Amino acid sequence: MMMSHAGWELTSPVLTAASGPREVHSRAGGGLGAGVATWCGAYFHKWVALGRDYGHRLLGPGGGRAGSGCQVGIIKTSTTAEKTDEEEKEDRAAQSLLNKLIRSNLVDNTNQVEVLQRDPNSPLYSVKSFEELRLKPQLLQGVYAMGFNRPSKIQENALPMMLAEPPQNLIAQSQSGTGKTAAFVLAMLSRVEPADRYPQCLCLSPTYELALQTGKVIEQMGKFYPELKLAYAVRGNKLERGQKISEQIVIGTPGTVLDWCSKLKFIDPKKIKVFVLDEADVMIATQGHQDQSIRIQRMLPRNCQMLLFSATFEDSVWKFAQKVVPDPNIIKLKREEETLDTIKQYYVLCSSRDEKFQALCNLYGAITIAQAMIFCHTRKTASWLAAELSKEGHQVALLSGEMMVEQRAAVIERFREGKEKVLVTTNVCARGIDVEQVSVVINFDLPVDKDGNPDNETYLHRIGRTGRFGKRGLAVNMVDSKHSMNILNRIQEHFNKKIERLDTDDLDEIEKIAN
Repeated sequence: MMMSHAGWELTSPVLTAASGPREVHSRAGGGLGAGVATWCGAYFHKWVALGRDYGHRLLGPGGGRAGSGCQVGIIKTSTTAEKTDEEEKEDRAAQSLLNKLIRSNLVDNTNQVEVLQRDPNSPLYSVKSFEELRLKPQLLQGVYAMGFNRPSKIQENALPMMLAEPPQNLIAQSQSGTGKTAAFVLAMLSRVEPADRYPQCLCLSPTYELALQTGKVIEQMGKFYPELKLAYAVRGNKLERGQKISEQIVIGTPGTVLDWCSKLKFIDPKKIKVFVLDEADVMIATQGHQDQSIRIQRMLPRNCQMLLFSATFEDSVWKFAQKVVPDPNIIKLKREEETLDTIKQYYVLCSSRDEKFQALCNLYGAITIAQAMIFCHTRKTASWLAAELSKEGHQVALLSGEMMVEQRAAVIERFREGKEKVLVTTNVCARGIDVEQVSVVINFDLPVDKDGNPDNETYLHRIGRTGRFGKRGLAVNMVDSKHSMNILNRIQEHFNKKIERLDTDDLDEIEKIAN
């Protein structure tokens, strides 16, 4: 994948690099589909991939497309208004980017893969090696150069379907770190005719940071395929009107891609062979993206291969997927049953926030033997609690929604490495983060949904992380009102597991639970 580094300039409050490319290393490791936030080889600084969080946006001066001299600058835009605690919603795109940054290798997924074929009578192929796929030699070389030795579980089933002739459509469920980005990138690169200098593959991402992550995988995998070029259809990448794009692969966000296909006519949608819609669950959480994606899909030719990926498949995602992908093969992950059998659950009765804090301090000696996560309902409480614990001389890490994605990744990395034993966090931040060493979870606030009812799934997700891999786990719930006692009773009834009372003033009791 040829990408020149012709004199680019970064201007931001933090950094100016007019003197040409500098090499920047990120600690965020490099499994496939676990990309580091860099672009244009190792030279493009990760400030760009994290642009939104730094309050920047991408600007390609005068048609500065990646693939044609990669001239990119950054200009400052106003940051969005701070969300209130009550309104704090899961920022799925930031979460997805965070997962990519903290993955240093592919996740060893234990979930069973379920394959539903469009034609149940056709033979079902799966592969155990990349050689079986009969890839072009330069692509196979790219795959091995990325450190892939054999296909991941999702790749074993998805790649034969994606590379089949005639092309087949696919809807696939795939979590972060399972190698799905590499799978669809391989499909796109396999279908491209390098001699044809116009867009043939189109990939939609929910945000430009995620588009850059995908671009990095394309660039790495296409390293030995210099004829292939890549363009980014992201806001701020300005091209001259009437210009036609010669790059064979275009990655971008729905609004810009729609403009490039319809209003500006930079892309002829009728020539697209492969259409990838990545992170569909993140996509439909963003206002307007669903409608834009459907409008793009309707411009494509009938024989265009449609590939859609999503980490979750709630009803809204299914409905969207079925509108966008006709006659699909479907790959789903059967969820492993999480169990509370190996987890001891307790509750502590308190009458105020300060009493909860005192109870936590009494527990502290017992919990720091292992690693612990403490969950709060709002950012405000989490910040207060982390500050109070620090005042008491305890080493704690805080994970909060107002942090930049890169800062969050650094906090998680330190916690993983055991540099801090206790992580205080809100629910939003901890989604999808697995730290194997966690054996204690404290619910400083019980999980409730937006209507104030018990959020059983979140409760299971929070405390389920302590009892994995056959270990014994410990969960302590802080109760400070009649309302929270009612929530706890309903959680207990839902799981049909007794939650015992714990007296944190009784040192013998605390020692007992620690053992």
